[in-house]
Amino acid sequence: MSDSPAARLQQLFEGHRLTPTQRRIAHCMVRRAADAPFLSSVELAELAGVSQPSVTRFAVALGFDGYPALRKHLREVAPTGAGGAADTYNEYQQAVQAEIENLRHLSELLADPSTVERAGRLLAASPALPVLGLRAASSQARGFAYFAAKVHPDVRLLDEGGTMLADRIDAAVRAGASALLCFALPRHPTEVVEALAYARSVGLTVVTVADSAFAPVAHHSDVLIPAAVGTGLAFDTACAPMLLGRVLLEAMCDDLPDAQARLEEFDARASVRGLFME
Repeated sequence: MSDSPAARLQQLFEGHRLTPTQRRIAHCMVRRAADAPFLSSVELAELAGVSQPSVTRFAVALGFDGYPALRKHLREVAPTGAGGAADTYNEYQQAVQAEIENLRHLSELLADPSTVERAGRLLAASPALPVLGLRAASSQARGFAYFAAKVHPDVRLLDEGGTMLADRIDAAVRAGASALLCFALPRHPTEVVEALAYARSVGLTVVTVADSAFAPVAHHSDVLIPAAVGTGLAFDTACAPMLLGRVLLEAMCDDLPDAQARLEEFDARASVRGLFME
């Protein structure tokens, strides 16, 4: 596994049954993995939007005597001597290097392809396929839906919230949908969590791409595959979630028997219409 700060935190949290508040703290720590060993309990509580006693209970839930013991552990396992070339990177290069690390961690996650393959089968088997992504995640959902529509007969992009969202989920179910794909990135809209809860209540299996296994959508997902976002710039960068979306698309194509025929048909029509510059 990767020795990145985020990966070490993910490994520490895995296997523990955490409350929603504790998952919120875990999610905050993963997003600020490099700073986590140096945050006080008060600072972490403020960043996560919880109370300071909640941070203490979180540390105890992980098996530590309290938050100081957790922070001591994080400092002890942090790699030493990591300076070198990284010290000379400017802020833009640091953002790129962080995304390279996110992609490296995703690559290691995909060493066991079973989860992605299962997700691909679920998406391919759904006669109608709603693809949800609101706000920051809308571009990920739109990109997936654009390409998926070339191989899947009924892809339904859900990239706008509001009272119509549940209606559109209902329409997909009436059309035979059995699964919903969600892209969930910070800051996580309340509407997305509510939409996933509703989707499951009407019988849909939810496959989610999220920035962390401890994201708020985790509780409402049947299959969740994490892909971290970069947080070094004013706005998050999402190279790993985008690539994971393409990986899921590939896995779905593998289970669509007529995917290749549909692609060839599209290419033939595009050529006749002169859609693309040669």
